[in-house]
Amino acid sequence: MTGDSELWDIICDGPHVPMKKLEEIGLMVPKGRKEYNNIDRKAVEKNYRAKKILMCGIGPDEYNRVLDCDTAKLTTEYELFRMKDDESIQDIHTRFTSIINELHSLGVVIPRNELVRKILSVLYGSWESKVNAITEAKDLQTLTMDELIGI
Repeated sequence: MTGDSELWDIICDGPHVPMKKLEEIGLMVPKGRKEYNNIDRKAVEKNYRAKKILMCGIGPDEYNRVLDCDTAKLTTEYELFRMKDDESIQDIHTRFTSIINELHSLGVVIPRNELVRKILSVLYGSWESKVNAITEAKDLQTLTMDELIGI
């Protein structure tokens, strides 16, 4: 019974994403698969079981419609992504990374240079001089998100 309620929580609240804290900047980011411990693996396994229950409960046509809805919703979130009034660079990065990770889990891959350009384009006007300096000094084709946030 406990297992059923845990799976239902995952279905209602969304999957568990194992996180780690980057000590140098105090930011929580998703763990890589190789960093999972036994507890993380069990939680991710429950995610898969919950997804399997949902997939088995609907037909292939409905599944494709649901998948398209999630992808469209996240793509819209990505396209409409903007800096909030009292948001720090670390907060933007966390929110942005969450959207990108969800898109990636649905099979949508956005090139690294596009992600960097997106972040630079959503910063407030007060960041304009820094954005210009980065754009002129760095090669945006090879600049990573971590390097950008570090700058």
